[in-house]
Amino acid sequence: MSDSTITPPAKTQEDDRWNKALRDILGGSAVISVLAVVLSLLAGGILIALTDEGVQTAAGYFFSRPLATFQAIGDSVGGAYYSLFRGSIYNFRADDFASGIRPLTETLTYATPLIAAGLGVGLAFRVGMFNIGGRGQMLVASAAAGFIGFAVPMPPVIHLIIALLVGIAAGAIWGGIVGLLKARTGAHEVIVTIMLNFVAYFLIQFLLRTPGALQAPGSINSKSAPMLETAVFPELFGPKYNLHFGFILSIAATVFVWWILTRSSLGFRFRAVGENPHAARVAGINVKRIYVYAMLLSGGLVGLAGVNQVMGTETKGFSDGIDAGIGFDAITVALLGRSKPWGIFAAGILFGAFKAGGVTMKASEGVPNEIVLVVQSLIVLFIAAPPLVRAIFRLPTPGVTRAAKVITATQEVAK
Repeated sequence: MSDSTITPPAKTQEDDRWNKALRDILGGSAVISVLAVVLSLLAGGILIALTDEGVQTAAGYFFSRPLATFQAIGDSVGGAYYSLFRGSIYNFRADDFASGIRPLTETLTYATPLIAAGLGVGLAFRVGMFNIGGRGQMLVASAAAGFIGFAVPMPPVIHLIIALLVGIAAGAIWGGIVGLLKARTGAHEVIVTIMLNFVAYFLIQFLLRTPGALQAPGSINSKSAPMLETAVFPELFGPKYNLHFGFILSIAATVFVWWILTRSSLGFRFRAVGENPHAARVAGINVKRIYVYAMLLSGGLVGLAGVNQVMGTETKGFSDGIDAGIGFDAITVALLGRSKPWGIFAAGILFGAFKAGGVTMKASEGVPNEIVLVVQSLIVLFIAAPPLVRAIFRLPTPGVTRAAKVITATQEVAK
C-alpha cells in the first residue's frame, strides 16, 4: 500500500480545517490565560472558605446539618468576591452613580503603573531577555522625576514635560546599562538587574537621608519634599477621584509598544532576536545592538511607572518604598498578558482590580490580603503550566488535528 492510494475526501479536509481552527482557539494562549484566572479564583475561594470562622464552626456539625456548612461556604466565598467586585468595579451601596463608580477609578489608578511596567518587562521578554530590575528602574526614575518636580521650579506645562522626560530617561539609562553589559561582556541580564536593584535601593536611600539631595529641607525623615503643583499630573475627573493623567500615558505607551512590535522594522528585529538570536545574526541583524535598544526601551517604560507614582499618586513626597512592589508585579502582568501590549493592558487592569478590591474584602469580610496574593501567585503558576490547564479542562493542543493523525496512521500502515 502506498501513500498515493489514500486521498482524504473533500468534506473531511473541510472538517479538519474547522477542527484545527477550533483547537487553536480553545488551546490558544488567550483561553489559557482566562482559564488560569478562573482556576486561581476557584483556589482562592477554597482558601477563603477554609479560613472563615463561620465555615469552621458549621463544619463542626457537618454530619448533623450538612446544608448549613455548604451555606456557610457560599456566604463566605460569595461575600468575599462580591466585596472584591464592590471594591474594584462598582459599589452598589453608594448613594449615587458618581460615588458608585469610584472603585473603578481606583482600579485604573492602581493599574496605571502596572501597565507601564508590564509593557517594559513584556518588551524585554519579546527579545528573549528577562528584565527583573523593575524595582531599581522605578526607583531611579522616581528619584530623577521627583527631584525635578520639587527642587527645580519651572512654568506649569514645561515643568510637567521636563520632569516626565527626565524620569523616563533615568529609567532608560538604568535599563540600558543592563543591555550594554550583556552586549559587551555577555553578562546575564537576570543577575545584573537584580544587583542593580540593590544599587538603586541603597543609593536612593542614601540620597533621601542626605540634606540638599532628595531629603526634604529641614526634615530628619527619609522622605522627599512634596511635588510642586506645576509638576503634578492633572486629575482626570476632579478631586473626588484619584485617577490622574498617568492613565492616559499608559494607554499611549500601550499603543506605542504595539506599533513598535507590529508595525516597525525595529519591532521585527526585536521579534527575530527573541525567536532565535543565532538565526537573526546570520540574517544580518546586529544582535548586540538590539539588546541595548530593547533594554533602553524596557527601562524607559518601567521608568514611566515610577514617574506615574511620584507625579500622580505619591505627590506629597516619596520614600525608598515608592515602587510598592510594582516592579515585581509587572513580571506577573507581562506573563498573564503573554507579552502582548493589549494583553498586558488587560492584565494590568485585572491586577489593579485585585489591589483595589482586596482592601474592601479585608474591611467588610475580614479576608486577609494574603489571599489576594495567593490568587496572583496561582495565576502565574497556571500560566507557566499550560499543559496542566489543558488537562484540567480537557482542552486540545493547538496544531494537532485529526488530519495529522490520519496522515500519521497512514504512514505507519505504508511502512
